[in-house]
Amino acid sequence: MIEPREAASGRRVWGVAGLLAALTESLSARFGAVTVSGELSGFTRAASGHCYFSLKDADGLAASLRGAMFRRAAGLLDFEPGDGMRVEMRGRLAVYEPRGELQFVAEAMRLAGAGSLYEQFLRLRERLEAAGLFARERKRPLPSFPTRIGIVTSLGAAALHDVLTALARRAPQVAVVVYPSLVQGSEAPRALVAALEQANARQEVDLLLLVRGGGSLEDLWAFNDERVVRAVAGSALPIVCGVGHETDITLADLAADLRAPTPTAAAELAAPARADCLDCLHTLGRLLQLRSAARLDGHAQRLDRLALKLARPSELVSRQGRLLALLAQRTRAAPARRLELETQKLTRLAERREQALARWLQRQQARLDTVAARLGALDPQHVLARGYAWLQDEGGQPITSVARLRIGQAVEARLADGAAELEVRKTR
Repeated sequence: MIEPREAASGRRVWGVAGLLAALTESLSARFGAVTVSGELSGFTRAASGHCYFSLKDADGLAASLRGAMFRRAAGLLDFEPGDGMRVEMRGRLAVYEPRGELQFVAEAMRLAGAGSLYEQFLRLRERLEAAGLFARERKRPLPSFPTRIGIVTSLGAAALHDVLTALARRAPQVAVVVYPSLVQGSEAPRALVAALEQANARQEVDLLLLVRGGGSLEDLWAFNDERVVRAVAGSALPIVCGVGHETDITLADLAADLRAPTPTAAAELAAPARADCLDCLHTLGRLLQLRSAARLDGHAQRLDRLALKLARPSELVSRQGRLLALLAQRTRAAPARRLELETQKLTRLAERREQALARWLQRQQARLDTVAARLGALDPQHVLARGYAWLQDEGGQPITSVARLRIGQAVEARLADGAAELEVRKTR
């Protein structure tokens, strides 16, 4: 039932759907398209592409408005929304009828407040990165065992207490020099640059810790100031930057030689633990003792061997005499041995010559046999033996055609085993 009906008592009675529909129409007529600013909370993107969230009051008041952005509008966003972002949305108020909840249907969304700072942050980051201030090859290694560490931060900051506590617990042997500076506000960038310049001018520490506790983007903005970033990049001393919480990233972090997620982590990264150093020294001392003892034992054994050699010079003389006798024997035997070797060499050469001559004669005999076989194949006598005859005239010239014959001519026929005198009686 959409429209209210008249009850028996004359009162108007609404159905739930009708009342919600009427409220929706009233909201549309009263507000239309509106723009609202707030902080995102519980932002989720469903598999369908629709986004759901709550929008909390940016001033910290206890007010919250549920909202939705459908896939078509969400696809037009130029950033990835997340919890804690301050945004401005344009859309309309509506009632979600299945639960009877008021919700804001967003048609457009953009970053507001911190969003404009974030855009400025991105532009400055791009420009400084193009200038090479964040290049990896510019990063310098930290000293392995620093004796003095400088801290650039505010004297009243909790970060200073955290760093000092961590260093006292972890590395009490390291001396600390604090270079006080503002870390928030319009004067903070100039103060930070002055503190960094002072530390570099005095050159009394091995490295610097640039630290500050967490806060909003506006609170940490001094560490995104270009003057501070260039001072960090141009520092002659290695710098560990630990600003904000683990998720906070500033341009000073990117320009420093090492970024720490928190101030406490910066202290832990800057100085090795005293207990670990003592354990390492103990291990090295024990190893030194073992190697020194082994080296001394080796030299002692060498001295003992040399002493034994000096104690018996007659043995050395005897050994040298045996060596000389061996050399003399080799000298006497050398000519006979050489003659024997040369004789064996001549014998082998003679044998090789005889073998080579025999092989050459065999090859020549084989060639003669081959030529004889070829000549035998061309012998006419073999042809006559197969039943052929050789005709020749009175002058001994061969007759190869009947045209050269005449009736009554005497010819000679040579056969395989003799010859016959013939007379031509007829040709055809």
